[in-house]
Amino acid sequence: MSDAFLPGNGFSTFEAADKVLVGLSGGVDSAVCVNVLRQQGFEVQGAVIRFSPTHDKAVAEAQKAAAALGVPLTVIDAGEAFEKEVVEPFCAAYCAGRTPNPCVLCNPAVKFKLLAAEADKLGCRFIATGHYARVEDRGDGVYTVCKAVSTARDQSYMLYRLGQDILSRLCLPLGEFEKEDVREMAREAALPCADAPDSMEICFIPDGDYAAFIEGRGLAGKEGHFIAPDGADLGPHKGVLRYTLGQRKGLGLALGKPAFVKAIRENGDVALGWAGEEFFGGMRLSDVCTPDGAPLPAGHYEVKVRSAAAPVGCTFDGETLVRFDEPARAPAPGQSAVFYGGDAVMGGGFIAEALD
Repeated sequence: MSDAFLPGNGFSTFEAADKVLVGLSGGVDSAVCVNVLRQQGFEVQGAVIRFSPTHDKAVAEAQKAAAALGVPLTVIDAGEAFEKEVVEPFCAAYCAGRTPNPCVLCNPAVKFKLLAAEADKLGCRFIATGHYARVEDRGDGVYTVCKAVSTARDQSYMLYRLGQDILSRLCLPLGEFEKEDVREMAREAALPCADAPDSMEICFIPDGDYAAFIEGRGLAGKEGHFIAPDGADLGPHKGVLRYTLGQRKGLGLALGKPAFVKAIRENGDVALGWAGEEFFGGMRLSDVCTPDGAPLPAGHYEVKVRSAAAPVGCTFDGETLVRFDEPARAPAPGQSAVFYGGDAVMGGGFIAEALD
C-alpha cells in the first residue's frame, strides 16, 4: 500500500485502520478525495460545513455525494464563527479601501479549525480536503504546504496561514493530480458530481456582486474623489468599496486613454494612473507568518501577490519590506503575499502598501 498521500509522505506509525475526516463540499474534488484515501487504506468519514444560509445547496450536494460514496457525513454549523471571522472582516476591509481574500481568512480561523475539532470528536487521526496542494515534512519535523503538481490548479497560496496543529495531520491527495485526472476518477466511480462545473465565485456571495452584498448589510465605503494622474480633481466616486488597486474597468470615466486605480488614499480619494504604469517596485506587509511560527528570515524568495498571479523574485528584509526583482503588477492592499522556496510555502503576510 502506497503512503504517497500522507502528510510528509508518510508516518512511520501509519496503520491501515487510521481514520480520516474529509471535508466534503458537494463538488467533484472532495468526493474524489474520499475515494483516493479509501483506496489508500483509510477508514473515511465525511463532514460538510454550513458556513451560511447560502451554503444550503452545497450541504445538500455533499449529502448526495456521501450517500453515493457510502460514507457517514456530519453537518457542522459554522454560521456564528464564519460571520465573525470572515464576513465582518471582509466587509470592513472593502469599506476601508482594501481588497480581502475571504478564503485566506476562513481556512485557519474557521474551516480547518472546525474540521480538526470534529475529527477529534470522531476519533479521526487525520483530516483531508480536496485542495490542490501538498503537505511535506521539510526534514526537521516541520510540516509545510507545497505547490500542487498541477500548476493551473495549485491552491497552496490559500493555505499559507495554516499552522503545525493542522499541517501535521492534513492529507491533500489531489495535490498529485491534474483536474482532468480527478474528473476521470469520478466518472469511473460513477459519482453524480463528476462533471459538475467548478465554483469560482465568493462562496457566500453567489452572484459575485460583493458591493451590493456589503451595501445590503447597511454598510458603505469611504467617500472621496477621483484624482487624475496629473493631480486634477475629477469629482466624486461611488465609494472605495467599489475599487481595487490595478482596476481598469468600471471606473465610469472618459479620460481619453485607459487609466487604472493606482492608490486608494486614507481620506477616501482614489488616485489614478495611466494604463501601463500599474507596476510597483515593492510592498510593505503586515502580520507575516510562517508554518512553524518562527520569524521569516530575510533573504531572496519567489512571491505571489494574488492567488492566480505568477510568482516573481523578491528580496524580503526580515520584517515588513519586500522589493521585487522586476516590477510586479498591482500588489493590492488587503491581499496576501505568499513566499516560496522552490515548491514550499515559506510564509506570507497581508499587503499593507504598494511601493514605487
